[in-house]
Amino acid sequence: MKLQKIAITTLAVLVSLSLSAKQNGKWAIVIHGGAGGAPRNLTEAAKINYEKHLEEALRIGVSMLENGESALNVTQKVVNYLEDCPLFNAGKGAVMNIDGIHELDAAIMDGSNLKAGAVAGVRDVKNPINAARLVMDSTSHVLLIGEGASSFAAKMGLELVPNQYFSTKARVEQNREIITGREKSDPRGTVGCVALDQNGNLAAATSTGGMSGKKWGRVGDVPVIGAGTYANNSTAAISGTGHGEFWIRRVVAFDISALMEYKGLSLIDAANEVIFKKIDPMGGSGGGIIAVDPNANIAMVFNTGMMHRAWATYKGDAGIGVLKGQEKFILLK
Repeated sequence: MKLQKIAITTLAVLVSLSLSAKQNGKWAIVIHGGAGGAPRNLTEAAKINYEKHLEEALRIGVSMLENGESALNVTQKVVNYLEDCPLFNAGKGAVMNIDGIHELDAAIMDGSNLKAGAVAGVRDVKNPINAARLVMDSTSHVLLIGEGASSFAAKMGLELVPNQYFSTKARVEQNREIITGREKSDPRGTVGCVALDQNGNLAAATSTGGMSGKKWGRVGDVPVIGAGTYANNSTAAISGTGHGEFWIRRVVAFDISALMEYKGLSLIDAANEVIFKKIDPMGGSGGGIIAVDPNANIAMVFNTGMMHRAWATYKGDAGIGVLKGQEKFILLK
């Protein structure tokens, strides 16, 4: 009986230590609003506007993480904000296909259990990331597309909107330039968020309007789990932005995780390896990734002149950036 009591006491202490190690208050968040474009075309006023909305999205995520919210809920909520902001290529303000129609993709992944949900080619779901979350939570599937995804979203009570809701004056003009041949289709432009919560769980969420001027129901990397979106508590949570075809062929997000798991690379080394030594030689310029690992280390790696980004950690460091090498550190209190 005495030995049994000692065993139970020892087990209780081990469980307590395990929980305290997990609930250690560490958290981190990184956000992106897409990469690519020509920095010379970015006005100072536009840059300030991007920074303003990136900071607001960051504050939403930080507040939730500090209050003990799950990484999964945080990434979804932050992407909601970015989908509702007309500055970014996701939700309101998304690009059009060659026929002037908005077709949206989104994905979310839970690093604690490797569950994931995604939608592709939806035309009427106001916040595609919400549909992706419901695919993960309420079905046995991972990816729903087109009318089927919309039908599911309607059944689950999500808000549906006319396709014109996603349009902005800038996107209409952009599409006109593509149709007339004065502008090329652009495969870049996405929003995403990765987070580590105080319980040690990781999550990633990504949403996009895809490639401007795309044809034939094209789908990029965002809803392809392991390409543009991936999360695993053992390694990292990753969200990508760039030329989706290259991201799919290189399985970018999973490759970063695999390099960490199988070769023991650090997060930053794995991200640099994939972006600069694997994507670059293929000609996949104009993109990047954001990522966070279980120790609250973050990475923001991109091979273009700018990537809209914001970050914060439990240590108190926080910042925003648009142009390469021009980060601005901010106070969130």
